[in-house]
Amino acid sequence: MQGYRGSVLVGLMLLLPLTGNANSRDQAQRIHNRLAGVPADAATLQTMADLISSNPASGPHAAAELAMEHPAFYNVTLKQFATPWTNENQDVFAPLNDYTATVIGAIRDDVDFRQILYADLLYVGDVSPAAAADSNEHYRNLESRHANLKEVLTPSSQISQYGTPAEAVAGVLTSRAAAQAFFYAGTNRAMLRFTLMNHMCRDLEQVKDTSRPSDRIRQDVSRSPGGDSRIFRNNCIGCHSGMDPLAQAFAYYDWEGEQQGDDGRMVYNTSNDPDTGTRVQGKYLINSNNFPWGYITPNDSWDNYWREGPNANLGWDPNLSGSGNGAASLGRELAQSDVFSSCQAEKVFQAVCLRKPADSDDTTQLASMTSHFKNDNYRMKTLFADAAVYCMGD
Repeated sequence: MQGYRGSVLVGLMLLLPLTGNANSRDQAQRIHNRLAGVPADAATLQTMADLISSNPASGPHAAAELAMEHPAFYNVTLKQFATPWTNENQDVFAPLNDYTATVIGAIRDDVDFRQILYADLLYVGDVSPAAAADSNEHYRNLESRHANLKEVLTPSSQISQYGTPAEAVAGVLTSRAAAQAFFYAGTNRAMLRFTLMNHMCRDLEQVKDTSRPSDRIRQDVSRSPGGDSRIFRNNCIGCHSGMDPLAQAFAYYDWEGEQQGDDGRMVYNTSNDPDTGTRVQGKYLINSNNFPWGYITPNDSWDNYWREGPNANLGWDPNLSGSGNGAASLGRELAQSDVFSSCQAEKVFQAVCLRKPADSDDTTQLASMTSHFKNDNYRMKTLFADAAVYCMGD
């Protein structure tokens, strides 16, 4: 992918705002630059311009679809779109990994994008060694060889490729990269927090609700931080009352190895751990003396307390129960919310238009994009095309 960066710089020079009225060729150029990050060749640019001028209603979308055929859309635009989701630092230049590759492959194949949070998805390439649960070398080699991800990625599964138990698979949440970043040490709350940030555009402060019951908050959370119980009642409870019963879905997961580098693998307990006497990882039981009367995690059963109160406006699917066991059912709960869809529209808008929504017209556009996304079987390329057309210039 490094080989594309010089071209990207050239493309970015062409992403400056257009002045005056743009003709169809200017608009085609803007669409291609925004989606692929590189200039179109003469033939492609002319075809796109002809599509735009011949049918102003549907032609721009057809031109955007053509622009997304360029390899740089996958190797650069989508790689940089998804890579920040795979690490705590949200580093856009982190090495290619199974999480990023799976997102790229799913977008290329028009997979219902909600499935990335719960289905048995994994995309692999055509280099040696094969993708493995204990190494990122396969994906590093894909990147170092500047592989055309549009061409070489093929769908596989975590069950067959990694030997992950079927009950443990939950889309990119159980990818090697996500496990390394968010199951490493800690208490596994990071996996929930970064999933909310990456796929629902909400950090914990934005879903804070002090009105929810505190009965599922674990023992490691002091009820009197610094000796002042008011801090817990007015601050800590706002996040933990909803977070802890959801993060319980990850109770059987851990990471074995370093947080950085190619080595290490996800661990999933299929039977009782000799140290804890249960399948629950020991990290869920640490610091029990902080509040001995707190919740002791017995299994991976989760409940969504945010279905009531102010977070009900996140649009939870009424056809789901709001509770379950394990990461896949939690992933489905999150992915089938309204805010998951609107979040994808928001992120694509920013990635393509190179700015945040700023006015009522942008807000209306986001609503339109979200609706179109849902009605088109949650196809991500539809969002990219909609955003590129909206920002192609008048």
